[in-house]
Amino acid sequence: MEARAIAKTVRMSPIKLKPVTDLVRGKDLGEALTILKFTPGKGAELVEKVVKSAMANAENNHNMNVDDLYVAEVYAHQGPTMKRWRAGSQGRASIILKRTSHIGVTLRERSAEKEEQ
Repeated sequence: MEARAIAKTVRMSPIKLKPVTDLVRGKDLGEALTILKFTPGKGAELVEKVVKSAMANAENNHNMNVDDLYVAEVYAHQGPTMKRWRAGSQGRASIILKRTSHIGVTLRERSAEKEEQ
């Protein structure tokens, strides 16, 4: 049994989000939320929001015990890129790439995984 949450087209590049996702992968839910709470930066806030959404999905939609949950999968993939331009030198145009991300979190129960083995 697993619960998922996905935030699409988040206005931050995946290069900035991936170090934050690596911090919480495989951790218990309480520990992951504590790490995200005390990690500085906007990326930690965005990932924390998606983790809390997955926790609410697990509790309300799947009747899972929140105390047994852990972060099984977390990713930040490239989303659509907005292309803008700014005036460059000698009458040229310089391109500006505003990158976006898709953040996904999957939570599983530890006790259910032990019973399957």
